[in-house]
Amino acid sequence: MSETAETTKAEAYRPRLKVLYEQQVVQRLMQRFDQKNKMAVPRLEKIVLNMGIGEAVGNANVMEDALETMREIAGQQPVSTRARRSIAGFRVRQGMPLGCKVTLRGRRMYEFLDRLISMVLPRVRDFRGLPVDSFDGSGNYNLGIEDCAVFPELDLDKIKTIFGMDITIVTTARSDQEGFELLSMLGVPFRQ
Repeated sequence: MSETAETTKAEAYRPRLKVLYEQQVVQRLMQRFDQKNKMAVPRLEKIVLNMGIGEAVGNANVMEDALETMREIAGQQPVSTRARRSIAGFRVRQGMPLGCKVTLRGRRMYEFLDRLISMVLPRVRDFRGLPVDSFDGSGNYNLGIEDCAVFPELDLDKIKTIFGMDITIVTTARSDQEGFELLSMLGVPFRQ
């Protein structure tokens, strides 16, 4: 297969949630919030994945494991976050790596959200839905996962340390109600 045929096939692929958003959710949100313009409808902007690795202070290998875990989950290279200032009580020096983060946009963002909704959250032990009160007042949603082993991309035999992860879903919504409606129409399982 030629290189141009591969790029056109890759360009023709559209994530399931993006198609759902464009074909159904936009119209329903326009009716729900009585908006005339499609561009005024709230949409997903980005998803930020963050891991704080406190154990990296005593063991540098833990940081490498965290970067590899984040790379497997996100599908792109993470950036390590460093300490802004020294804190003697925690044995932290300025510039020391203490975590990693990834910002997902576009196709990868929709694919990650689809995997999170359909495969990861159902695998979380005692999962009964996401709390509704985790919105930040501007329509953005935050959630935490205590154990990254629920992600199907990870090989459990290679995981040496269990990491937690913070996930922030950033939207263009102007209120928590608009953000809630957008995410629930995309299939995010909220508690009743």
